[in-house]
Amino acid sequence: MNLIDLVEKDNIKEDRDNFNVGDTVEVHVIIREGDKERVQVFKGNVISKRGSGAKKMFTVRKLSFGIGVERIFPLYSKSIKKIKVVRKGRVRRAKLYYLRDLKGKAANIKESR
Repeated sequence: MNLIDLVEKDNIKEDRDNFNVGDTVEVHVIIREGDKERVQVFKGNVISKRGSGAKKMFTVRKLSFGIGVERIFPLYSKSIKKIKVVRKGRVRRAKLYYLRDLKGKAANIKESR
C-alpha cells in the first residue's frame, strides 16, 4: 500500500456507495451562504459513475422546467450530507448519456423488481 492509498483511506465512507447507474437518487447537499448553512436536495437519475478511491464521482441528471440539468458530485465530498436511493433502475449500460437526447416518457428508466 502506497502513501496515496493511506491518505485516501481516511476520506472514504463505506455507506455512500449504495447506488448504481440508472437509480433515482436524492442528493442532500450542504449549501453555504455567508455564515448560514442549509441543505438543498438534488433529485434525479444517476447517468454515470467514474473514478476510483477517494476521487470517485457520479453524475445526476434531472429535468427542471423542461430543461435538462446535470450535476457532477464527488462521492466522498464533505458537502454531501447523504445520498438516498428513491428507486432502483434496470439498465443495460454503464453510461446513460443517451438520455440527454430523449424527452418525456422515452427518457424514463424501468424500475427493477
